[in-house]
Amino acid sequence: MKVLIAGGGVAGAAAACLLGPECTVIERETGPHDKICGEFISAEAVHYLRRLGLDPEALGAVPVNGVRLVHRDVVASAKLPFTAYGLSRRVLDAALLERASALGAEVVRGHAVRGIAGGVAEVAGLGRFPGHAVFLATGKHDLRGARREPGRKVEDLVGLKMHLGIDPAQAAELAGHVEVIVFRGGYGGLQPIEGGGVNLCVLLERRRLLEAGQSWAGVQALLETESAHLARRLRGARALLDRPLSIYRVPYGFVHAPGTDDPPNLYRLGDQAGVIPSFSGDGVAMALHSAFAAVSAVGTADARAYHHRLRREIGGQVGRAWALYRLGRLAPGALTRGAKLWPGAMRWAARLTRVPPWALSVAE
Repeated sequence: MKVLIAGGGVAGAAAACLLGPECTVIERETGPHDKICGEFISAEAVHYLRRLGLDPEALGAVPVNGVRLVHRDVVASAKLPFTAYGLSRRVLDAALLERASALGAEVVRGHAVRGIAGGVAEVAGLGRFPGHAVFLATGKHDLRGARREPGRKVEDLVGLKMHLGIDPAQAAELAGHVEVIVFRGGYGGLQPIEGGGVNLCVLLERRRLLEAGQSWAGVQALLETESAHLARRLRGARALLDRPLSIYRVPYGFVHAPGTDDPPNLYRLGDQAGVIPSFSGDGVAMALHSAFAAVSAVGTADARAYHHRLRREIGGQVGRAWALYRLGRLAPGALTRGAKLWPGAMRWAARLTRVPPWALSVAE
């Protein structure tokens, strides 16, 4: 069966690499672009990228070996149990789509899937695609007729992202690390990416965004007030993007539970299948894992069986990441002090929120 892939991000482009001429990718953007993402490439993500013929280091990715958890003036540090990388989604997604095209996939840019009815996708300007399996890989954005149904109330949170150039001395201190800064009403993540820049992603309650005047300058000032550590990092920083990227009300902790009315040909990938809290750093790996799992299922099992399998493979990890996320939201100071007293806890948490080794082998 021919496959229509809605979305050319990590999950959609990876699936296209595996399917080659058997698929058409619909990507609404006309060229490479930035996306809201922590841009952390875990060991599991590296495993899948190399299977697709991509080497993160060859793309300019920056090695990350350590993690720091920061609350106010308390900093807890630990070595990661694997080597990870920082790489922008602009570079990663473009490389994956280029690889998919080289492997024979049809990549159609500048069009968007407008909705899905009865398992049939409708593409603006191109019409309906009956007789296709549909891989829904639109990231955090829902489509008409195939919206996600979170099992819990979605929090009133706003996500923001900015690439920055920071002082060379601060860049040297940050090198090799991802820093997670927890504060009242949210948290932020800071890590190096290719080209000498850093990625700052922030998730905060909408009321705090209003306090900050709904501007990036206001948000940065708020963050610097909350954390002297981050204030040092950002002193004299310059924006590398024209404007911050933003997203609202992401259903963290969601894992799709297939129902009897699910179309048998509609396969959810990436954030459409499960949304792990950003600080865990395994969102890219889970997106890639879902692509491999969906491609292996499309010729042998319907979408409901695939979704049951994916829940078994990632549900526990998403649930544990959600519990740690909630602890960080409710008691950021206690979480950081505990991590400082027991640095091994961060390594333990990193292991518990990864795509499990047995699932990686299943996707071979």
